[in-house]
Amino acid sequence: MTTQNMNNISAVNLALYDALAADPTLLVLGEDVADREEGGVAGATKGLSTAFGDDRVKSTPISEQAIIGTAIGASLRGHRVVAEIMLMNFTTIAMDMIINHAAKLRFMSGGQTHVPIVIRTMTGAGMSNGGQHSDYLEAWFAHTPGIKVVAPSNPTDAYGLLRSAIEDEDPVIFIENLPTYWNSSPFTKEVIPLGKAKVVQEGSDLTIVTYATMVAPAMAAAAALAESGVSVEVVDLRTIAPWDKETVYASVEKTGRALIVHEAVKEFGVGAEIAADLSDRFFGTLKAPVRRLGGAFAPVPYSKPLETAFVPSAAGIEAAVRALVTGKDS
Repeated sequence: MTTQNMNNISAVNLALYDALAADPTLLVLGEDVADREEGGVAGATKGLSTAFGDDRVKSTPISEQAIIGTAIGASLRGHRVVAEIMLMNFTTIAMDMIINHAAKLRFMSGGQTHVPIVIRTMTGAGMSNGGQHSDYLEAWFAHTPGIKVVAPSNPTDAYGLLRSAIEDEDPVIFIENLPTYWNSSPFTKEVIPLGKAKVVQEGSDLTIVTYATMVAPAMAAAAALAESGVSVEVVDLRTIAPWDKETVYASVEKTGRALIVHEAVKEFGVGAEIAADLSDRFFGTLKAPVRRLGGAFAPVPYSKPLETAFVPSAAGIEAAVRALVTGKDS
């Protein structure tokens, strides 16, 4: 495959274009997604309604319940649907639809009814959007049986995971990071299966388990640590639910130490579930306690200095790794 540079938002747009071209039953719904509204607030769906028509790429009223309700209904009538909820905080308005209907209809119908919808949403600290527009809420959805949760960290994964999410027979929450939408990196056009993590850097002293926007600072920390002889393995989960236990287990078995890093607040987060699982499985063989790093237990601040302090940094990750490796964990 030819490798080129692409940014994250272009990769999402290309995945939607290719999926719409491949499947005439696919619909895209959401606030301002059509070209007469400029293809969404960030332009992720730009050009799609022109290419495929307003009947398939449809702007909706400002009603998250209507968006998700329509998506579920259309899926029950034979469509696959990508429903955009502009910001992840706004999923709260449609939680009844998502949790009590999309996630449960397959179970409540004895497996006869599937809800093949993808809920695309963006979020992330870094743009001073404040506490009602920046939260990572993946733990809420990962806690819900019947929903898959995906969070890509780069353009190749954004394309490949979105294509797989659209083909899945069950609802998928697809989380995009707004502050890194325009970050460009090498891109390969490939379909990536859900539920498969990727070892983005091999190492021998400690495993960092992370995903989404925290992959970049984890890699930066690993590079800094390598200069002083500390070898860090970095695992990008890519799919949060179900998470790839096989890949993570193999890494932690090799290194004997684990640090889980995510932007969402640390308390009651995805990291807690993974840490508990690893502690159970490797009890008595770990070289150090499993540790977590996450956002501060607070709404995402509007103030830029506070917002920066809220999110785990490369320096903070480096310090946590050093403490675990030296045995001076606080």
